[in-house]
Amino acid sequence: MTSKPTEQIAAERDETGGNEGPADQGLVAGAVLDHGRYRLLAQVGSDARCDAQLWRAKDGVLGRDVALTILVGDRSDSESATNARRTLERAMHASTFNHLGVARVLDVVTPSTGDPTGVLGVVIAEWTHGTDLLDLVAEGPLPPGTAARLLQPLAAAVEAAHHAGLVLGADHPQRIRITPEGEIRMAFPGPMAQASSSDDVRGLGAALYLLLTGRWALGNPPENLPTAPTGPDGTVVAPRTLRPTVPMELSTVAVRALGNPDSTGTTGGVRTGAAVLRVLEQHATYEPAPSTGQAGAASSGETGEVWRREDPKPDRTKRRKLMVSLGVLSVATLLVVSWIAVQLIGAFTEGPTGDTRTLDTNGDPTQPPQQVPATKVDITDVVQFSANGSPDNPNSVAYLADGDPNTDWGTSRYNQQLGPGGISDGTGAVLSFGQPTALRQLVIDSPSAGATVQVRTISGQPSMQSGEVIGEATLEAGETPIQLRSTQPVDKVLVVITQLVPSEGGFSSSINEVSVLGSAT
Repeated sequence: MTSKPTEQIAAERDETGGNEGPADQGLVAGAVLDHGRYRLLAQVGSDARCDAQLWRAKDGVLGRDVALTILVGDRSDSESATNARRTLERAMHASTFNHLGVARVLDVVTPSTGDPTGVLGVVIAEWTHGTDLLDLVAEGPLPPGTAARLLQPLAAAVEAAHHAGLVLGADHPQRIRITPEGEIRMAFPGPMAQASSSDDVRGLGAALYLLLTGRWALGNPPENLPTAPTGPDGTVVAPRTLRPTVPMELSTVAVRALGNPDSTGTTGGVRTGAAVLRVLEQHATYEPAPSTGQAGAASSGETGEVWRREDPKPDRTKRRKLMVSLGVLSVATLLVVSWIAVQLIGAFTEGPTGDTRTLDTNGDPTQPPQQVPATKVDITDVVQFSANGSPDNPNSVAYLADGDPNTDWGTSRYNQQLGPGGISDGTGAVLSFGQPTALRQLVIDSPSAGATVQVRTISGQPSMQSGEVIGEATLEAGETPIQLRSTQPVDKVLVVITQLVPSEGGFSSSINEVSVLGSAT
């Protein structure tokens, strides 16, 4: 498809009063593609070189989030249609490629009846949690050793793809994302029609240059990202010139992967992902001396992940020991608190024969109990919660309490089970009530039999450590009642999934509806 300069696209938008042109008509959050299967959630980027929009979307059939590379243009333009078809073909060939550094291509679709005007095709891939490279360097470049470590999976993926005869199209900063685990990944596969393997290597050089300097060295940068400076001869200035702490080898491989001459005047010489990867591996443990000035931290707006720019990578063994120690302490604390709660509840609710009753206004336990009848509690607000700070489908979390069992909120598909030391301890939602309420029962309607759920009170910010567990259960298919051990009225609770169920080679769960019984105070 025909590429447009950034200036031309901006001019076209100005002429339309800031709105998108005809090719973008209808591509807004909430729009659906492919006969209603994919519902657009949020646009996370765009590739103006090939008129592609990058979206996070919901797969209504499989109930999971996906990454959409939407090719737009004039359907009557034969060149645009041909280029789009070529991109779809190349993406389909990549669907059999499986690598940690690349999101797996799930499907490619051509325009269908009902799609927004101007859609020429869509590449559907796994959704990659995290943030793109622009956000990663928003507060400045990374330490060289950190940059080298993060980029290794992508460099390995480029080399593996080229051995398989594939091109990834890893030459645009918004197509590349960094996961909460700290690995850079090709998140929006779909190379341009004319892209070659050398473009992937140049993309690696540009990504490394960006992480080392905060500047983009490959064509027009998106979203006002600073451009790499050039010298008198028009070539890109080496990263080491901008930051003397950058090792010579990293600076050289970034420049030569871009196809520019290095500091010795040598041109080229880096044409494979393997060559880049070797240098990255040599310097992945390198860290500059701690700065007494701005150490700085960059925070991802989507995940809340904090990157300590001058800190070395945490020792895995120490971290594992710490997590085990905290786990043992938490379990011990929970057992003590539970025992005290049981004793207090038993003192007030059990008569001599063990039957449950409450004191009347005269304090006579022999009189019939005068409990307030339990009624359905109105849930006034639902907010998605994730222990790792990366929201799971926040746009659909309101379906948990919309009164319609045909709608649902689902987790993302995780590659590993939830739990301490994993990607997340739990994911769920905070339910708020209109007033403090004495809770008695919570009912979950879910198809995910085998998933485990906790109901926790909230003390301060919602977390897996604050508050106390007042109910837990393993879900059955359909409705699962959970009796709540609430000793004090509360105005909100945390309902969190702590164990998922196997799904499509990973783990996920979904909930159709949550209802609560209790009595207002």
